[in-house]
Amino acid sequence: MFTLIEQDGARDVEARVEGGRVLLSAEALREALGWELHEGTLCNDAMCVPLRAGSRLGEGGVFDLAEVATTLDRPLALDLEARAAFLGVSADERAQALSSLMAPDFTLPDLAGRSHTLSSYRGKKVFMVAWASW
Repeated sequence: MFTLIEQDGARDVEARVEGGRVLLSAEALREALGWELHEGTLCNDAMCVPLRAGSRLGEGGVFDLAEVATTLDRPLALDLEARAAFLGVSADERAQALSSLMAPDFTLPDLAGRSHTLSSYRGKKVFMVAWASW
């Protein structure tokens, strides 16, 4: 098993690690990420992305997670020892989110322990102070 983390959460997926690569079956790719290979394109319910020239993605029914990430223009961070990977959103998705000027929704506790959700303050001015030790 391999843990695959995306912005909407983590899921365990059947995968094998060979030579520093994370390899998924077609079924694992579909179940974990919702993508399938169709005639030279990688498709999900919303769109299809053409494979790059010379791509070996899906050859023999095996999908290299790094090549899937590259095809989808998504950053990938791997920790093979921990058997975990984080698959980020594409640069286009990040650019669209930034151009909307809408902050992503989140919930955090205040000093008294009460939870506050950013979206509940929509239309109001909010002053937020953040600090980190690193």
